[in-house]
Amino acid sequence: MDIMSILGLLMAVILVLFGIMFDTNTMKVVLGNLNAFISYPSLAITVGGTIGVMMLSFPASSFRKIGKHLKIVFRPKKFDPGESIRQIVELATEARMKGLLSLEDKLMDIDDPFLYNSLMLVVDSVDLEKVRGVMETELEQFDERHALDRSFYEKAASYAPAFGMIGTLVGLVLMLGNMNDVNSLAAGMATALITTFYGSLMANVICLPIASKLKVRHDEEFLCKQLIMEGVLAIQEGENPKFIEEKLYKLLPAGQKLKLDQSRQMPEDEEPVKGRKAKKQKKEK
Repeated sequence: MDIMSILGLLMAVILVLFGIMFDTNTMKVVLGNLNAFISYPSLAITVGGTIGVMMLSFPASSFRKIGKHLKIVFRPKKFDPGESIRQIVELATEARMKGLLSLEDKLMDIDDPFLYNSLMLVVDSVDLEKVRGVMETELEQFDERHALDRSFYEKAASYAPAFGMIGTLVGLVLMLGNMNDVNSLAAGMATALITTFYGSLMANVICLPIASKLKVRHDEEFLCKQLIMEGVLAIQEGENPKFIEEKLYKLLPAGQKLKLDQSRQMPEDEEPVKGRKAKKQKKEK
């Protein structure tokens, strides 16, 4: 469960509601203030209009992926570059000691389809450049597929404020057409203002954050796939496992390198403390 995504969404919604309901004169929360922000015509124009043009812009398959995308945002699969490097180094060591064909016995223990398919090509003695071409093509398709998924929410984020403006124009027309009717004037003004509010809220609290978080998840997975590609190609070339480890390590962003260093290295004072304890015990004996 991604706590940051859940807390971020709750914070955004709660603070907006707080701003609506909090009365600075009485310093109290007034629930009745919410009534001024509920307008069914505005919801119909903004939300309904956005969904309508999204149906016009994207196929049904894009809508079926919404549940999957929400799961990626709130309950993501973990992609650990350090684990990818460790796995590649183990495979490189096995291939160095027993040959590339020995990797066939390791295939059943591999869950990652990208790594599995790549190693199958290596075990089948496919030419190095062909293996590189296949892996690069798969990475390109992977990148394009995820970019298309993100564009679904980015388009929705651009359509929602636009329909908010359409609602504003509708409200102004209604208001100006009934200047003598006070009730119609108030209703038209409410529709004019609230549609803009709904459009901005839909774009900035729902659509853009989802697109942004999908990009973060994509970058995490893409990095691991890049490490796998470079590692598999290095294994096929017969490079030293230590050299492969350093090569893959240098591909990591600075933040990932720092995390990996902290997990690999022992605290500086841990060893000396153990040494002092051992010496003290020896003297007591």
